[in-house]
Amino acid sequence: MSIKGVLREELDNSLRMQERYEQEIAKLPRGSLVKRRIRGHDYYYLVYREDGKVRSVYRGKPDANEIARYRAARDQRAKYRKLLSKARRQVRFLRGVLRGKEPI
Repeated sequence: MSIKGVLREELDNSLRMQERYEQEIAKLPRGSLVKRRIRGHDYYYLVYREDGKVRSVYRGKPDANEIARYRAARDQRAKYRKLLSKARRQVRFLRGVLRGKEPI
């Protein structure tokens, strides 16, 4: 097996991983839960981006399970974004290496 064959296989694998990470991020709940203290009282808001703007939606007093769920989702999203960034860099590198006279 030639080196280019191995690199093509690695490129295919990286593209699959990139797609999987994007799917996993899409499955997570949107935004994050933020606690704001206003005049001595705690208020919870769901904060997310929509059309390039930051949106805040009042959520009331969430239970402990909901707070834990959003915290876990935030941590998972950060993990998947880091892995997605790494996969994108690898895809860009492999495409550059494989660029030549013959098509990829």
